[in-house]
Amino acid sequence: MRLVLNVILLLIAAALTYVLYSSIKEPIAFNTERVRREEVVKDRLKEIRKCQELFRDITGKFAHNFDTLRDVLTTGRFALIAVIGDPDDPTFTGTITYDTTFVPAIDSIKNLKLSCSLDSLRYVPFGGGATFDIQADVIDYQSTEVPVVEVGARRKVFMGPFADIRFARYDKKYDPAKPLKFGNMGTPNLSGNWE
Repeated sequence: MRLVLNVILLLIAAALTYVLYSSIKEPIAFNTERVRREEVVKDRLKEIRKCQELFRDITGKFAHNFDTLRDVLTTGRFALIAVIGDPDDPTFTGTITYDTTFVPAIDSIKNLKLSCSLDSLRYVPFGGGATFDIQADVIDYQSTEVPVVEVGARRKVFMGPFADIRFARYDKKYDPAKPLKFGNMGTPNLSGNWE
């Protein structure tokens, strides 16, 4: 009888040890994986933001889809304007001339050293083929027309097994339905919501 009671107590102790271990392991695993995945997605969003800025320098607005972004950045050209003479010098009496040269945009893209090609820029890391949501428009902001853009992906797209709302108990700010994004369709702002 005493042996049976000892075995039962030993099994209960083992079960409690497993429950304790699981309760400690899950939040650590969640936080580690959340940070890792979000950093990779942020890096991709930063690359998209750089490409959108280059696109705006060429066209004067932002790309509303990734095909247009890729096409313009591979075939477009930047205008470089050299000013000869100083237009701000009141004592300058000579003529001011402007010399415009064009440089292929693809050269600037090569200098960015993107972690992926322009073709795969649209895909969300860890998203299993899902693409970033992208919007672009020109809005009237403080009586001026300005281009705006917003690119992002909801956390549930790239968080894999941690895409459930139940993991919010480990991080009160975590919401898998909220996107990780940069830009804003209501204001000319290119900052990310992680900054």
